[in-house]
Amino acid sequence: MAAAAHRSFAEYVKKRFDNNFWAAAESYLEANLDSLGIELRRIHRAGETEISDVKVEHVWVEDKPGMEIHFDVAVSIWFETHEGDYHYDDYDENIVWMMAHCRGDLDKNLDDFEILRVSKYNGKSRVKDPMDDSLVPVMNKNELDEIAEQFLRTHYKKALLEPTWIDPIELANGMGLTVRYEHITQDGSVFGRSYFCDCQTDLYNPQTDEVYQELIPAGTVLVDKKTAFLSVLGSVHNTIVHECVHWDKHKKAFALVRLYDNSLSNIGCKVVGGIAGNRRDAVDWMEWQANALAPRIQMPMSMFKKKVEQLISKYRREMKLYDMIDIIEPIIDELVMTFGVSRLAAKIRMMDAGYEEASGAFIYVDNHYVKPHKAPKGYLSKNQTFSISARDAIVESKFNPELAAALADNEYVFVDSHFVLNAPLYLETDELGDLALTHYARNHMDECCLVFELKIKTSVTEHYHTECFLNRDKSSDITFEAHYSEKNKGAKNQVQMIKDYNADVLSIAKKLPMNFSGSLDALIGWAEMTEEELAEAADMSEKTIQRLRNTEPDNVTIETVIQLCIGMKLPPVLSACLLKASGKSFMMTEQHIMYQFLLNSCYHMSIFDCNEMLTAQGLKPLGRQNRVS
Repeated sequence: MAAAAHRSFAEYVKKRFDNNFWAAAESYLEANLDSLGIELRRIHRAGETEISDVKVEHVWVEDKPGMEIHFDVAVSIWFETHEGDYHYDDYDENIVWMMAHCRGDLDKNLDDFEILRVSKYNGKSRVKDPMDDSLVPVMNKNELDEIAEQFLRTHYKKALLEPTWIDPIELANGMGLTVRYEHITQDGSVFGRSYFCDCQTDLYNPQTDEVYQELIPAGTVLVDKKTAFLSVLGSVHNTIVHECVHWDKHKKAFALVRLYDNSLSNIGCKVVGGIAGNRRDAVDWMEWQANALAPRIQMPMSMFKKKVEQLISKYRREMKLYDMIDIIEPIIDELVMTFGVSRLAAKIRMMDAGYEEASGAFIYVDNHYVKPHKAPKGYLSKNQTFSISARDAIVESKFNPELAAALADNEYVFVDSHFVLNAPLYLETDELGDLALTHYARNHMDECCLVFELKIKTSVTEHYHTECFLNRDKSSDITFEAHYSEKNKGAKNQVQMIKDYNADVLSIAKKLPMNFSGSLDALIGWAEMTEEELAEAADMSEKTIQRLRNTEPDNVTIETVIQLCIGMKLPPVLSACLLKASGKSFMMTEQHIMYQFLLNSCYHMSIFDCNEMLTAQGLKPLGRQNRVS
């Protein structure tokens, strides 16, 4: 809504109906002066009373059917009571408050305004369906589901009988709206517009690359063709329902703005979640309401829960699995088909319904799928996660002192985009021979994984709120960065088994010889690997391994040492020993910082997985080219 400034209903009423309130104040004072208990302090006998000012102090607005509103106006009456005894020339000043109960029809521009009655002011008005000073309905977050169901009882009753796909065109038509697909802007930045009155509007012609004007009738909803084409079907449906919410809930706010400026004609909603035009508090609030109500209308809670319960029974029976993390993703995808919504919308609604497992479903990090996982309800805040990118893991582990300290004892390893306690209860080798989280760990992430705070890097308005942090699907274009969370200080730490393991590793380290060849020979024995197995695991030749093992080399590259450590999957304590024996040390370069991260947190990975991480950061991979000359 291209409102040039905040539009106040109280200010409008005060200016336009000032004479009405003066007249009402005069009548009220005349009729009630004797019963108001006015104290006379400076005069001997009350004489003539004269009003000096009438001020509108506050306005409470109540929503009514159609375009009618009722509003209670608190009015202060400033008046002077003059001396009645002609021997004196003095007066007293006093203030009384009254409440004017008013009504008017916004379709008639409040030309039918009337004061229904006047009473003594006795505190705040308590209207039934309140509106704010911009005539936006006041909605409590806890009431949104009931408001959505009331919307459906009025406009689409069958959606409350059985879980069903709401046809957005049928909904709009039933509300007297016409939906049209047009190119609204050249860049597709506006996904929809609702027209509250006839208007000549600019549209874009992609064939001629020109803007042209067309008369758009009142009651039209425009959906941008480009945005609709690029979006999933559920997002397009949401767009139309979103515009229907504007039509149902915000016509009066729009009418108020037109009382100030009758050139305005529409609300235009931007792709990023805001409203096109100058954004003000009331406009932001309207957009938040439309964003919040649209998915609740598409998935009314009573019907949504009914469908979820059916699907839980269905997939437990068909998949012979009980835990929610094992069936959550097929449930979400069937909800998408049932209600005609996006996967993200279904995922968020699952969380609204109390199924916390949805937050750990359909997560992709570094273009890799992360298996579903969960923590106890309420354990994570809306912007917290266990799953972070390799880049964030590298940067945080190097430059965040608190995380560096947590990793110093080698209790955690970086597995499947998580920092996980390195213990058999939480980690296992999968069918491909890679380290993975156990089923127990994925059900108890709070026990074994570090928590990170997500920060949104891409330009998204605040009104996209929690949805941003849940939108980590493969198709998401939102970019995050993660930072080590203070929450980890109070997390449960199952470290005794890690300490026992580290004690065993330290005993091995103490027995290693000081020279490189001797250390390598001992560590190959500890790893219980043949030279052929190590050559394959380290991506180097057997001949090179034999030479390094049996003859003290004149020179060995740091890359060769890294390959050997990764090939043997050496814990950090042992890899540090081999590195020291080689006479090599790390420098403060991006390549070497990454090597440190691989040895400290990813030593369980294969050389090929490590190379994938290196190339993803634009760094040189490890391989056979790094042989001893």
